[in-house]
Amino acid sequence: MSNRTTFSQRYYFDASYYKPGGPILLYLGGETSGPSRFPLMQTGIIKILMEATNGLGIILENRYYGESFPFNLSTTDNLRFLTTEQTIADNAYFAQHATFPGVTSNISLNAPHSPWILYGGSLAGSQAAFSLKTYGGDGGIIWGGIATSGVTKAVVGYSQWYAPIQELAPQDCVGSINGIVENIDRVFDTGNRTLINKMKGLFDMESLYDVDFARAIAFPIGGPFVYPGCTYQELNWDASVDCPYFWEFCRNVTDLTASANITSVDYALSEATNGEPWINLGNYANYIKTAINPYCRHLPLNHTPHGHDFCFGTQNETYWADVRPWPLKSFLYTSCTEIGFYQAAPESGPSLISKVLNVNYTQQWCRWAFPPGKYNSIPDSPDVDRINKYGGYNVVQKRLAHIDGAADVWRDACYHSTDAPERLTQNAISAYENPQLLIAGAGHCWNSFGLGGLANVSITPQFIQGAQYWIIRIVQKWVAEFHAQGS
Repeated sequence: MSNRTTFSQRYYFDASYYKPGGPILLYLGGETSGPSRFPLMQTGIIKILMEATNGLGIILENRYYGESFPFNLSTTDNLRFLTTEQTIADNAYFAQHATFPGVTSNISLNAPHSPWILYGGSLAGSQAAFSLKTYGGDGGIIWGGIATSGVTKAVVGYSQWYAPIQELAPQDCVGSINGIVENIDRVFDTGNRTLINKMKGLFDMESLYDVDFARAIAFPIGGPFVYPGCTYQELNWDASVDCPYFWEFCRNVTDLTASANITSVDYALSEATNGEPWINLGNYANYIKTAINPYCRHLPLNHTPHGHDFCFGTQNETYWADVRPWPLKSFLYTSCTEIGFYQAAPESGPSLISKVLNVNYTQQWCRWAFPPGKYNSIPDSPDVDRINKYGGYNVVQKRLAHIDGAADVWRDACYHSTDAPERLTQNAISAYENPQLLIAGAGHCWNSFGLGGLANVSITPQFIQGAQYWIIRIVQKWVAEFHAQGS
């Protein structure tokens, strides 16, 4: 079925620094509302680039997020137009047809008459890359693009999310959690309900299903799909957005001064480990009870999230079947149909989360949330070929820059994955045609944040400062090349 029905897509722009000939800097909103991205245009990388290049900055809200829903209900049929292919087509169409009331210029601001530079981070980073792959290059619609932490290689199960934490987090904390999780799985494997319920009771979570218990105690690290509070991913060099709860979690788990009533819990399940204590189990359980359980303030812990109460139950099919348009459902649909990235325990070796948290745990939500419709049904498993057809680890296009953080939990889905080919820049020509940068020690999209604009780049941490000056040079070079075409 096809038709010519249209919908409104929300966007915001800032022309404060624009001068004719400057680039049009399009920040892709990704999996959230447009206003959620305002800091990037007020103090972050878009503000920096607007000042450095006399550019016009834009935030474009993704279809099915914020106020840009094509339908009033998010049914399986209505969500059929939420695809990466449609999203990147939006970007190209917008570049050709957008209007900017109040902005005067002696040249058209639309592509291809002005140099349009796309910028996106994370999911939007991959969309920036795919937009350039499809609509970029010489003679294309989009002149250039920057993919920051762009997750261009889709996989169904993404246990690699936990790899940087295993390697880089405080090792007494990591070792404690690995050991406790190994013992938790040992108890699950017994099938002894009395022992399992006793174990969950130490966390005051005996009412939860086993899988929901395993997910809830992983929240401080990063539980599958969505979590309350902050995790390792939310750490940031920028104090205005940094959320350091992960360090607080590790300090508590490894607290050498904990009281006897807490440390004695280390022996509560020793019957399952031949009399050996579960080192730091008491600290872990106490942190969960005091810092995580209160997120579910007024309802039983096994209730599904409701309003301001982030409760921990996920096995209510009615909750997932809710067809009201909400961003979490839009993102789940994309996960279920195309990108996967189900956070799951590794098949072998030490693990920070229980092995009961496998891909089937997330896949069940897909079945409940998206029953077959008249015109659309979801695949039994995410069709990651829809994403990987663009190139996976090797999405390349002239004037497409890839910039990633070496400590990012999403690195192994990005251009600089540890599984990707070695990335070396051969000469100055390739440095501008196919720019790439891996920032040592950086996390997710860290180069996108700023301290107020161009003048303050010099006081950011050295590794961020270097990356942002690099981005400025790249964009300035691209803009000069655009105008040199007509000379």
